Amino acid sequence: MNSQLNTLAQGIRSGDIIPYLGPGALTGATDTANGQPIPADSDSLILAMNNGKPMSEKLMWEFPRAAMNVELKRGRGAVTRFLNTTYAERTWTRAPLHAWLASLLPRYVIDTNRDTQLQASYAGVPHTLVRGISRIAGTDYRFRIDHYDGTAYREIAQEAVDPALPVLFKPMGSPLPDAVFIASDADYVDYLTELMGGFAIPSFLKSYRQGRQYVFLGLRLLRDTERMVMSDIIYGAGTPAGWALIPEPSEKERRFCERQRIEIIAADIPDLLAAAQSGARAAAGDADTRAEVGC
Repeated sequence: MNSQLNTLAQGIRSGDIIPYLGPGALTGATDTANGQPIPADSDSLILAMNNGKPMSEKLMWEFPRAAMNVELKRGRGAVTRFLNTTYAERTWTRAPLHAWLASLLPRYVIDTNRDTQLQASYAGVPHTLVRGISRIAGTDYRFRIDHYDGTAYREIAQEAVDPALPVLFKPMGSPLPDAVFIASDADYVDYLTELMGGFAIPSFLKSYRQGRQYVFLGLRLLRDTERMVMSDIIYGAGTPAGWALIPEPSEKERRFCERQRIEIIAADIPDLLAAAQSGARAAAGDADTRAEVGC
């Protein structure tokens, strides 16, 4: 398994394998003020949104359902304010996976979280930011594109994208440069409809994704929402489509991944980071040996 994980780490490093990040990618990130872990998965987001208290069993099933309930009672702005306060106004330590990705700066990363750690990894590095949008009139598309010049973002049309720059695709949105999120059931209904129709992914990413392979990190595939988003985003993937790091996969996840041509590896992000570190040490040792023999 270690050799396979090392191969995946090398593939991420070379750009041959695209990282696809789920909530587990933020494991290890904590609030610098009180040490609390960053809310990332469905349950932790619901608890944070409801002042630490569980909601009804029906609403606890999935964050979009709970967010829809809040939206209906207090307005859409209440959900946006919660996510913006959580991810833009509080200070979090770096998750180990993001610290590693910052050392690599991959050509293309898909991040289904709503935080800013991925964007922080590319601070000072020009890149293209693509974020999902929903329920917005005046556009045929369900994405927004911003160009980052190394200091600030500005919105651009997809025809103006520089193909040489790294692309950060955050389909569920982020607070930067402004608060744009896919969160409630109503958001997902609109976004997924247009995603399936091809209007939620820019044309340059549709071309780039053909034949590509992915590694799914920190992503459980138990709920239909995550499964539908993922399967449409990676449409046109290679064979295999990729590898999913799931320590204890359920039978439901096994069946889904088999249909999607995704190989499950019973490991987690710390195992990948350990393999990457081991591989880097081995490569450095080989380089030193070659230098000593005059190669």
